[in-house]
Amino acid sequence: MAANRSSLLATALLLAGLVGVAAYNAPTPGQFGITLLSGLFQGMLLFLVASGLSIVFGLMDVLNLAQGSYFMIGMYVAYDAQHAGGVIELTGAIPDPNLRFVVALLMATAVGAGLGYALERGLLRPLYSRPIFQLVLTFGISLVALELVKFIWSTTPYSWTELFGVRESVFEVFGQRFSTYRLFVVAMGVALIIGIALILQRTRIGIIIRAGVEDREMVQALGINVRSVFTLVFTLGCAVAAFGGAIAAPFLGASTSQGSAFLLQAIAVVVLGGMGSYAGTAVGSVVVGLAVAVAQDAAIGTSFAVLPSIAPMLLLVLILLIRPSGLFGNSR
Repeated sequence: MAANRSSLLATALLLAGLVGVAAYNAPTPGQFGITLLSGLFQGMLLFLVASGLSIVFGLMDVLNLAQGSYFMIGMYVAYDAQHAGGVIELTGAIPDPNLRFVVALLMATAVGAGLGYALERGLLRPLYSRPIFQLVLTFGISLVALELVKFIWSTTPYSWTELFGVRESVFEVFGQRFSTYRLFVVAMGVALIIGIALILQRTRIGIIIRAGVEDREMVQALGINVRSVFTLVFTLGCAVAAFGGAIAAPFLGASTSQGSAFLLQAIAVVVLGGMGSYAGTAVGSVVVGLAVAVAQDAAIGTSFAVLPSIAPMLLLVLILLIRPSGLFGNSR
């Protein structure tokens, strides 16, 4: 209980500090609002990658270095499904861009789930007792996925040009215009946080997953097929990452560099929040997202353009010096 209070206090102080720095750097309320919304937006995108990474590590002790590749693949699949002239052609079959975007999200999620299932069943399952081999394998898979994406879609970055309802609408706060799509991403991230939390806490499969985290052998002795649960969890983690890439594509476009960039930040989120802690991952995503937004704001007009890209790692080092197990992690 004391550890939980300490974690909550540390998190509250950290968030208050980041919001305070944002308010100090913002000359107007509108700029402050932009920084906060940008931080929440980036935090929710990070959560979409880091949540699967955290759940897979928490249950299976597998650090999936290919997680960023699924995010990247989701970007390209969603982009290709929405625009004309690509490998996936949906513009003729589905003229309505809003409906086509929904189908693109579902398609990207299904592709991520299928590739995650194939990776776990075909390659990863024999290596559960060999952690180093797991890292090498998933890192190798990420390189293979990168080359396949380059082969299919080339190395040229794609900018999202297809407009649809929520992508083109805006709203105004404090005299500043905001894209409604940022709110949409934040809402999807919050919905995913709540949805996964309810699954883990309120459903039978969630109870099995949490029990498997605590005592894998005991769960197997009760007659539950832990291997199938592992496959389900790994598939879900990859599907969520691909879904995150599809959600990010209308705002960020699609490029081969996004996978590795989001993977590094997602690892920072998972370690900062506490390895294997779902709540820590959710909180860590918001903290890192706000830190990046504050760093972007602080770097404007200075020679420290690299500050936003290194902000997650600087924050990670600071937190680990104070709490080596992370904000919500247990010493193990």
